[in-house]
Amino acid sequence: MSESSHDGAVAVNPRPSPDDGLSPADLAAKYGLSVSGARPSLPAYVRQLWDRRHFILAFSRAKLTAQYSQAKLGQLWQVTTPLLNATVYFFIFGLLLGGRGGMEMEDYIPFLVTGVFVFTFTQSSVMSGVRSISGNLGLVRALHFPRASLPISFSLQQLQQLLFSMIVLAVVLIGFGHFPMWSWLLVVPALLLQFVFNSGLAMIMARMGSATPDLAQLMPFVTRTWMYASGVMFPLGYMLDKRESIPGWVADVMLANPAAVYMDLMRYALIDNYGVENLPVQSLVWAVSLGVGWALLIGIGGFVYFWKAEERYGRG
Repeated sequence: MSESSHDGAVAVNPRPSPDDGLSPADLAAKYGLSVSGARPSLPAYVRQLWDRRHFILAFSRAKLTAQYSQAKLGQLWQVTTPLLNATVYFFIFGLLLGGRGGMEMEDYIPFLVTGVFVFTFTQSSVMSGVRSISGNLGLVRALHFPRASLPISFSLQQLQQLLFSMIVLAVVLIGFGHFPMWSWLLVVPALLLQFVFNSGLAMIMARMGSATPDLAQLMPFVTRTWMYASGVMFPLGYMLDKRESIPGWVADVMLANPAAVYMDLMRYALIDNYGVENLPVQSLVWAVSLGVGWALLIGIGGFVYFWKAEERYGRG
């Protein structure tokens, strides 16, 4: 059917399209289209992460190699930095302030170095996690991959750095008369639990940092306060027992905080006079239970919390 216009031209009525009247959602469903970057289901997300396990490992190694590439000492700074921190803490807390809690020097120095290395593992995971999305927007926007790969790979980077530090820690322990024993094997499950905890915490910080980049400026103050409240430089239980003004529930919270728990697990395993054989069974069971509980709570909870915002990372 056609009709003539006033200037003599012939206008042809277009044939109706079968898509006329369909909403964008209906059109997408009809042609099998999906939202770009949409959040997958949780099981599918886990499978995607597993498929990219080689990328996660390679990315963490590359970051570790590049971390001190501009320094003359290179990778030696991986162990030199925490050792220098331990030296400063020893001078201030061990000598000037008398924070050894009655410990002999041959026990206090391994106690201090272990605490510094273990806490640095968590502290560095938090700091790298909070920047893992906001500091890698180019990568996030250019490639399609599960974004949890980034905070997990940064936590894995810190784990690899801690493993280098463990060699130095073993030398310090032997130098002060704490020789290898069967309890040293407990270091492996303790580190695995702490890695799961750190990864979950890094994912929580990554989601929060992606929405509020200024959080990266605040976190050093938070982690420093956390360090002082966790007994890195002094035996926490001994100091709390001496301070009668501290309410019992506050002391319990400080002793049960995850940083203190994972440091205690490592110290129980490595230091003779702080070790498993000198520890009441119920205290060891309580520490292990807390370590497992914190790893499951923060590891799984942080993963789910991060996954829920998967489609929002790198946008805006």
